[in-house]
Amino acid sequence: MAPTADTLPWQKAANTDKWTQTLFLALTARVAERWRFVSFRGIGGGEWRGVVDVLAIRKDTKRPDRQLLKSGDLFEIILVQMKGGSARRPNVADTKRLRVVKKRYGATDIVLFTWKRGGGCKFEKLGSGDEWILSSSRELFG
Repeated sequence: MAPTADTLPWQKAANTDKWTQTLFLALTARVAERWRFVSFRGIGGGEWRGVVDVLAIRKDTKRPDRQLLKSGDLFEIILVQMKGGSARRPNVADTKRLRVVKKRYGATDIVLFTWKRGGGCKFEKLGSGDEWILSSSRELFG
């Protein structure tokens, strides 16, 4: 559904949010052969609570450091936050929340995916400070 002049702001935002996720999944599917993506959309497909919009997960096939575990017993996790249209970028509080969630679940990275109609898409990875570093779907999920 393309927004029209009589589209209400909340309808326009919901449409942008759905398109943002669709583009994210399409762009990552090209390179993410072993990754699985879990979306946390609400009832009816709308936005839901929480700082993480999508969880990217795959089996970690590296040799584990513990003798009891075997290759493939553990997982690699990436947290993804998505922003579409004119949605504001994550602020300092959002970044801190993302870092707490990353630590809690042992995630390897935090990714910000942004899309603006007519302006293209961008993948960014949270650096060691509060800076977002330009990246690509291939670098993150390839």
